[in-house]
Amino acid sequence: MTNRLYYGDNLDILRSREYFPDACVDLIYLDPPFNSNRNYNVLFRSESGADSQAQITAFEDTWHWGETAEETYRDLITDAPEKVSTAIEALLNLIDRNQMMAYLVMMTARLVELHRVLKATGSLYLHCDPTASHYLKIVLDAIFDNRNFRNEIIWHYRRWTAGSKHFQRMHDVILRYTKSQDFVFNLQYEPYGDWIKKDYGYVDEETGKRWRWHTVKGNRYKVFLEDENRGVKLNDVWIIPYLGSTAKERLGYPTQKPLALLERIIRASSNEGDIVLDPFCGCGTAIAAAHKLNRQWIGIDITHLSIALQKYRLGDMFELESGKDYEVIGEPTTEAGARELAQDSANEGCYQFEWWALSLVGAKPVGGQAGSKRGKKGADKGIDGIINFFEQGANGKARARKVVVQVKSGAVKAGDIRDLAGTIEREQAAIGVFVTLESPTQPMRKEALAAGYYESDFWQRSYRRLQILSIRDLFAGERVDMPPQHGTFKQAARARTSDGKQQSDLI
Repeated sequence: MTNRLYYGDNLDILRSREYFPDACVDLIYLDPPFNSNRNYNVLFRSESGADSQAQITAFEDTWHWGETAEETYRDLITDAPEKVSTAIEALLNLIDRNQMMAYLVMMTARLVELHRVLKATGSLYLHCDPTASHYLKIVLDAIFDNRNFRNEIIWHYRRWTAGSKHFQRMHDVILRYTKSQDFVFNLQYEPYGDWIKKDYGYVDEETGKRWRWHTVKGNRYKVFLEDENRGVKLNDVWIIPYLGSTAKERLGYPTQKPLALLERIIRASSNEGDIVLDPFCGCGTAIAAAHKLNRQWIGIDITHLSIALQKYRLGDMFELESGKDYEVIGEPTTEAGARELAQDSANEGCYQFEWWALSLVGAKPVGGQAGSKRGKKGADKGIDGIINFFEQGANGKARARKVVVQVKSGAVKAGDIRDLAGTIEREQAAIGVFVTLESPTQPMRKEALAAGYYESDFWQRSYRRLQILSIRDLFAGERVDMPPQHGTFKQAARARTSDGKQQSDLI
């Protein structure tokens, strides 16, 4: 199975035996959308409008109880294994039909499929909010069997949180389950602290090993520290720094997790060459960690914004190219497919098309809300995307410049090009790019020509100031004509694989 990214609803994709036959994955990590620092809803509110005493905040796209949740609940009652249907029925009686129950129903359906695709020796790590972990543990016990519960891992970090009537909330919960009693597990170690010098206060003159006294029934024995460099066995409380807004690793994705966290999970529960699956892959930290550690990987996400971000990250970190080094399944491959995406009103098609089209030219979306199907309109000032690059100024220092990108999936006219020309002037941009699903008209091309050229002294080249690229052009391989040093999202640092080689050395 090759490295893949899937665009779409992970439940539909996981249920496809063509994509996911039984027992095909070695390790699953999932961090489903639940909690957000930006948008909050009361989750324990009955859909009838009645409030309950317990309240919880949730991600803006948390599933509501409606027709889909009701249908999924009925499917679980009639088709799921008996323990699963019993558990979900009991939870409904406890919680009632509300957003929390909808979340649990939709998660249960996905966890049933994830259990099916996991190999007998495989493991699943579910990253969840402390306010939902106890419910999810009941679901996981029913699906995986409580005997296959291995750990409740506490990821502890320092992060200032508001509130004066509770203790500071500084941890996440990660539930670890295995498919069977025979599973892959590689012991992990962390460095000894200064306490080891006190506990093992003596040093053997011949071997140089540290040792301490141990008394058994009045007899004293030397106990040696076997491997001082290896460290102490890792416990279930992991102290890994939270990614703050100024962290070097931060890419601008609100729920991004540290690479070190995912590397620890992947090292512990898989071996080189194994397949790692992240069905809610977001900005792709699990995917990046898996590739860095020489594992195969599969990612699924329901927004083109996330798929685009992962493309940029894989390119920046490992010099990987979509279609060459990995597959992207679910993206349009024809003009008809692009039109279908744009017209998919039920899935916020205009935004999905915009994000996908921006990824074709390597532009960072403006106003896109990571993790959401919906973008922001009204504040973009006619700019859908930005491409940054650097020129050398007259003083010899690097000077930041930008390309502004506008995407249209509907009817287009010459006035759109004049508007973009005005945006280029207002933003003092070097170049403007107009990406269109419909073929540009001759008056549009004339307006673009009238915008003139951007002269690059450093590259000693002229570039069209206003460029029109149709989806047909992009499918044919045309790209933005601009100076070559440019970025997209905040650029991920170049990574080396576990054998110390950069990806470019391996291709």
